Amino acid sequence: MVRFKHRYLLCELVSDDPRCRLSLDDRVLSSLVRDTIARVHGTFGAAACSIGFAVRYLNAYTGIVLLRCRKEFYQLVWSALPFITYLENKGHRYPCFFNTLHVGGTIRTCQKFLIQYNRRQLLILLQNCTNEGEREAIQKSVTRSCLLEEEEESSEEAAEAME
Repeated sequence: MVRFKHRYLLCELVSDDPRCRLSLDDRVLSSLVRDTIARVHGTFGAAACSIGFAVRYLNAYTGIVLLRCRKEFYQLVWSALPFITYLENKGHRYPCFFNTLHVGGTIRTCQKFLIQYNRRQLLILLQNCTNEGEREAIQKSVTRSCLLEEEEESSEEAAEAME
């Protein structure tokens, strides 16, 4: 039996209009990427990338998208992403573009990169704060989210110990 290797493209959807991100749907995004690949690389690109292509993760609030494709053809998907200039959903057309953050062999490596990326973005956000109130609000929200993650992990460990 042969194992098919995949590549995961971690992308960020950048748009000025916040409604663009909130109207995201994995089926709409998948068809948009496939149509763009067909437009840029023709029928060969569309056929090669359609096998094994999937939207694995989509966060509408942050605009983070994780695309999976076959290892042999990930460069076709990667090279087609800059040609996506708008997102069309429910009759509305929103200007946007994709920023490819990372290309990895597993979902876990993409998750690790995303954690580091978010930490760097938070540091930049903290440096750009204008007053102490904004800085404290950001630090409180970060510590709250960290505490929630630790509580979830400890409750999962306790549940496993009970079994």
